Amino acid sequence: MKMTNFLYLIGCMVVLASCVPQRKYAELEALRNTTLEENKTLRAEADKLAAQNSELLSQRDIFKKEAEQLANDTARLGRDYRQLRTQYDKIIELNDILAAQRTNLLTQTTDENKRLATDLQQLQTVLQKREELATVLEKELKGKELALIEKQRRLDELEKLLSDQQAASTQLKKKLEEALLGFKDKGLTVSEKNGKVYVSMEAKLLFASGSTDVDAQGRKALVDIGKAIESEGTLEIMVEGHTDTDPLNGSAYPKDNWDLSVLRATEVIKILLSTSKVKPSVLSAAGRSEYYPINSKDKSKNRRIEIILQPKLDELYKIIQQP
Repeated sequence: MKMTNFLYLIGCMVVLASCVPQRKYAELEALRNTTLEENKTLRAEADKLAAQNSELLSQRDIFKKEAEQLANDTARLGRDYRQLRTQYDKIIELNDILAAQRTNLLTQTTDENKRLATDLQQLQTVLQKREELATVLEKELKGKELALIEKQRRLDELEKLLSDQQAASTQLKKKLEEALLGFKDKGLTVSEKNGKVYVSMEAKLLFASGSTDVDAQGRKALVDIGKAIESEGTLEIMVEGHTDTDPLNGSAYPKDNWDLSVLRATEVIKILLSTSKVKPSVLSAAGRSEYYPINSKDKSKNRRIEIILQPKLDELYKIIQQP
């Protein structure tokens, strides 16, 4: 009787062992497919943001060149206007002299008077044209000055926002360095590039080989990061998973480096959300697999998580889109 019960128990365990992994595998396979699609979208959005940032810097340079051109045009028009005004004043003076001469010559011969009257009429015509040209130049000069003022205002706004963004990135880098001081020599670095702050964490600080579960030390680092950035209300945060080129062994999930990099990135996001007040709407995950190495000699450096923090550029885009 005991032997029969024992064999029955063994049979139940075998059935359960075969069912549970299949369901888990199906769930994880669905999660993988969804995550890969999201990863593709996020990569496209990241590329788009990079292009927009590049366009923004290009627009700033264009505004600078336009402002310099307007300044040169304004200076040239100012010189032309002053020269015409001087000529205009001289013609007025000459006109007064000729008018006096005309009065004196009215008593001379008729032919001489006609000639002088013709000369005077010609001078008056020239004077009128000079006056009209001076008026046009004056209006054009004012228009150029107003355009220059507006371009300079927009350029100043761009310069200030770019400066504020750089200052915010520098301050955020300093804040993270202070918060993560205890992990300085444990495979964690904080750097700043192109207005973004990068927190790079070697995989050995977070995960066992081939695993997606964060260990205690890595969790502590993520908790410190979350606490340091949860009060920053204008950040966009991308978490990227990176692997080396070694293929995964076995048939268990994750099956390859794409799966591993995606799952590690999403696991980091879950910990940030569960241990801090960081909003889900500012977070996104991406799996880069083995295709973004940073060290060709030490592949362990390529196994990493990168948390990329960038201030939002909404105000800059508004200025660029102004007519």
